[in-house]
Amino acid sequence: MSRFICSIATLLAIGRILAAERRFDFSESKANEGPAGFRSVVTGEGKPGEWKVIVDEGSSGVAATNAAASLVIKHQVLAQLSQDSTDEHFPLLIFDGEVFNDFALTTRFKTVGGDREQMAGIAFRIQDEKNYYVVRASSLGSTYRFYKLVDGVRLSVVGPDIEIPKGVWHELAIECKGTQIRCLLNGKQIIPTINDSAFAQGKIGFWTKSDSVSYFADTKIVYTPKETLAVHLVRQTLKKYPRLKGLKIFASTPDRKEVHTVASDDEKELGQPAGKVGEDVATNGVIYYGREDQEVVVTMPLRDRNGDSIAAVRVIMKSFPGQTEQNALVRATPIVREMEKRVRSADDLTQ
Repeated sequence: MSRFICSIATLLAIGRILAAERRFDFSESKANEGPAGFRSVVTGEGKPGEWKVIVDEGSSGVAATNAAASLVIKHQVLAQLSQDSTDEHFPLLIFDGEVFNDFALTTRFKTVGGDREQMAGIAFRIQDEKNYYVVRASSLGSTYRFYKLVDGVRLSVVGPDIEIPKGVWHELAIECKGTQIRCLLNGKQIIPTINDSAFAQGKIGFWTKSDSVSYFADTKIVYTPKETLAVHLVRQTLKKYPRLKGLKIFASTPDRKEVHTVASDDEKELGQPAGKVGEDVATNGVIYYGREDQEVVVTMPLRDRNGDSIAAVRVIMKSFPGQTEQNALVRATPIVREMEKRVRSADDLTQ
């Protein structure tokens, strides 16, 4: 356990400099479903992986040397369960809620099965399915490797041969600061610090290869937030109208055509699908009104300088006696109009 504590101490030291933290422990996710806010894709050949949150019963230990002394526990973990044996097949589960530049990430992983491969890794600074960095561990091949993928081609492969036992938990850590990249395994930096400028920022994702069945748990990222205009608009509007019960913006983005949450008063909702109402408003420019308990909800189009609907804004307000749809629209309209003054085009929202 000492190796795990050492690495977390490093993270905490970085956290004093960085400003935000996000955890993915999957304990609140629905079992046998994919986690909210993530998108399953594939690099190379074959179909996307089968990513589900499952209940794992096993050792709580991090490194193989601690496994005998570890307690047996049950907890929910993220699992890649597809066993597509295609060689150039790399299932990738991308978190769509944030773009990261400088960050420190830790996760636990366990390789569980696979005849051709037994790999688990983290992809980061993801541009798309063909352009990203990845650090991955192989139990079958006894290797720990870093490389970058540029236009689908593996470049700059580096890392040692090292035993990574199957069936026990290990810790993987990544630290990015500018062009400097550090990759750790069980608290030890066994790959020299990498200096690479190919990707300055991007998304993060869980990664496997071929027929690998792998588990991930207790993922944490400490980072410097990149505030988009959509996020800024929500934050500033809530500050100006503190009595609002909630505020969200739904839109599509260049890398994700599905209308999804790009800004919200609840950051856990970032990246989640907008639903039929949000999609209809953003796409067709209609207006929806709803009432539930003591709240009213107005979802209105956000228009660009040409008057075209480019997003949907959901304004959640406290209801009052005599509340009608008409006066709810009167209350919500000025809020959305103020946002529109800052938006020239759809691209502005995510920049």
